[in-house]
Amino acid sequence: MPAYVISEVEMRDTAAMEAYRTLAAATIAQYGGRYLVRGGTAEVVEGGPPSKTIIIVEFPSMARLKEWYASADYAEALKLRQTALERRLLFVEGVLPS
Repeated sequence: MPAYVISEVEMRDTAAMEAYRTLAAATIAQYGGRYLVRGGTAEVVEGGPPSKTIIIVEFPSMARLKEWYASADYAEALKLRQTALERRLLFVEGVLPS
């Protein structure tokens, strides 16, 4: 069953953000993930504060997603993330078609 990483992102530092983005993208691909949404225009239709940049990544499974997040490969990107961006991060299990 697929699993998704949903990030609501606010950039802090442009140069650090570019470095983070490059490292994160490489590790996502390495663990079988693929971007579904990467910073397109988002429109708030109901509730909540104005939207931030939205990123959605699909992984083959929740186990693979968690393996990626805890990996030494992604750890380098996580170090950069602290200065590059502020974010809210969600892991969501997909559903199988009925």
